[in-house]
Amino acid sequence: MSSFVQLVVKIREIFAQKLVNVDEVMELLESYKSKINEWRRFAIFDMNRYTRNLVDVGNGKYNLMILCWGPGMASSVHDHTDAHCFVKILDGALTETKYHWPRKKHVPLEIYEGNTFDVNGVSYMNDELGLHRMENKSHSNGAVSLHLYIPPYSSCNAFDERSGKKTKCTVTFYSKYGKKLDYRGSKTGN
Repeated sequence: MSSFVQLVVKIREIFAQKLVNVDEVMELLESYKSKINEWRRFAIFDMNRYTRNLVDVGNGKYNLMILCWGPGMASSVHDHTDAHCFVKILDGALTETKYHWPRKKHVPLEIYEGNTFDVNGVSYMNDELGLHRMENKSHSNGAVSLHLYIPPYSSCNAFDERSGKKTKCTVTFYSKYGKKLDYRGSKTGN
């Protein structure tokens, strides 16, 4: 895949069909080699939290977004409410930690796998595989990742790593299509 625009178009073509072929999507994401000038307009950072920046909604079949991670930022441990989750690193590096589903109440979550992905690395997760957390372990550099969720979801469950306690969370966007949103979800003049 030679450009980010071609990648987005090819994702739309793949999901004109109803079935998700995990291997086909992995190969497609791996074929794109990150070029910052192609996706930079979607990569909007906030110095206080990681951001979700919507790139494409795929006619309601998926969400394609760019997440921007400042130094030391991490997601909570979370599920994907029955969505497939593909992650491609566009800049920097992210560490993914995978956990088993909580087996008992008030017991720490059990880690079963951890991997660090550098630029152009691709990861896959779904609820059958358990829970995960993404983290930028660098103390000085940001990271940028491309996330594809099929189907799109508006909420997920976050889990306390020490107790396994589950909390429902709303998935929000910091920007849509390269335009920052204000706190009410409308676009700002930036």
